[in-house]
Amino acid sequence: MKIAVIGSTMMDVVSYTDTVPAAGETREARDFHMAGGGKGANQAVAAAKLGAEVLFVTAVGDDVFGETCRKNYEACGIDTRYVMTAKGKPNGVATILVEESGQNRILICKGANDALTPERLREAEPVIAECGLIVLQLEIPLETVYEAIEQGKRHDIPVLLNPAPAQPGLEVDRIVSCEFFVPNETELALLTGLETDTEEGVLQAANTLLEKGIKNVIVTMGSRGSLWVTKDGAKQVSAEKVKAVDTTGAGDSYIGCFVETWSRTGDILASMQRASRYAADAVTRPGTQDSYATREMFGV
Repeated sequence: MKIAVIGSTMMDVVSYTDTVPAAGETREARDFHMAGGGKGANQAVAAAKLGAEVLFVTAVGDDVFGETCRKNYEACGIDTRYVMTAKGKPNGVATILVEESGQNRILICKGANDALTPERLREAEPVIAECGLIVLQLEIPLETVYEAIEQGKRHDIPVLLNPAPAQPGLEVDRIVSCEFFVPNETELALLTGLETDTEEGVLQAANTLLEKGIKNVIVTMGSRGSLWVTKDGAKQVSAEKVKAVDTTGAGDSYIGCFVETWSRTGDILASMQRASRYAADAVTRPGTQDSYATREMFGV
């Protein structure tokens, strides 16, 4: 099954520091790293590294960062025929500060990602229609996300939506046809207006989305694992305990592994379990895409 990932491209510019500077303060970083990022790209690369056949629909900048990202996708074996260069626009950039604890703070500039319009997406529709799963996030224009969901409906293709970064303007009525809705606790709280500090709160918030028509809500909860909620009940998958070095892109690695595994097996719970192990493995290494294990490293 080929997976169509439709989403963002970023260049991650990462500084590692003991403590994030306070306002007006200058501190010396203990290390620096630059590599491809963006939620769409991260998920596409993770799935491809694990052996999935991936079509990536994205917009890169008309600059050296954009060319570097394109070459990276090609090196990962991703189908890049709809990696579009946005003329005269810079590539998306994420400036990331990672503390000693592994926690991060991220500032993004979307750049070329705003050029991935519904009109451009329709150019790729004949190829998307040949895929067995569509994967989406929210670092591209919302109208493009809605168009991708409509394409899924037109061609009877299941859609997974990762509502990240959370956008209060997301219209739930336009995403209810998604097969999978995969937020983290913070995104779930923002989208539902409910508290998600406890597992009971997460379950209540997830159930409000089920009532609107979404079939499967999978909530990622960091060190507390992930929770799969359907109209038939809820099942939890524990997170593996590891010493985190860098948590940047952990959620994307989870989704990339989940979609690769589900596309082969159709087993949601087993896909969550494997994705949880994969994300735990990724945070033990610095970086984002380059922290993701290949199938040879991680196993089938």
